[in-house]
This record gives sequence, C-alpha cells and structure tokens, in this order.
Amino acid sequence: MLISPAFAQGAGAASGGADMLTSFLPLILIFVVFYFLLIRPQQKKAKEHKAMLAAVRRGDKVVTAGGIIGTVVKVVSDDEVSVEIADGVKVKVARGMISNVLSRTEPAKGGSDAEEKADDKKIEEVKKD
Repeated sequence: MLISPAFAQGAGAASGGADMLTSFLPLILIFVVFYFLLIRPQQKKAKEHKAMLAAVRRGDKVVTAGGIIGTVVKVVSDDEVSVEIADGVKVKVARGMISNVLSRTEPAKGGSDAEEKADDKKIEEVKKD
C-alpha cells in the first residue's frame, strides 16, 4: 500500500472564550484604527461645515459646490440663500451646496440694547486709557 491511512486529530484542550477573543482581536483593532483615522475626522469636519452653513449671512462671500464665487444678498430660508454672482445676476442656491465661506462680514448693528451698552462701555474705557 502506497497511501497510509489519515487519522483525524484528537480534540485538544478546550480553551473556549480565550481562543475566540484572540481570533477577533485583529478585527477589533482594525475597527479602532478606522474609527480614529477615518470616521472621527469626517464627523468633526461635517460638524464644522454644518456650523459654517448655519452662520452664513448677508454680505458673506461664498463658493458653491459648483465652484461659483458670489456674495450672499439675502437669506431666503433655512434651506436656501440668494447669491449675486455678477452685477445684477442673482441665483438661489441651496444652503447645503455652499462649500466654503471666503470672507465674513461684520454683524449688522441693531442688536439688543444690552449689547450696545456693553459696546459703549468698552469704547469709553479705551478712550480713558
């Protein structure tokens, strides 16, 4: 006979949970690395972009997702703004399609009286110095 019979290996010591943990450890480590290198930075970037879009106001110079640069003329609603892209040419743009704010404008006066009084006090303090 040229082929010897093969015998099944006998059952080893039952290690149970420790063997299962070592087999899943590489998968867990890969997930942790993906979280810190990919998922977390993307969530942070999305949060910053959402805050930037919420702060868009009239007079801001913006870049749309299509690459068009213009100035915000009017905030129509929570979802859209009117942008002037050339002299007399205004387009409505979905707020989510604004990719970047190039320059911000100063907030318009006309806030609360308490803010104006605080500003007046600061001006007086600067004049005294």
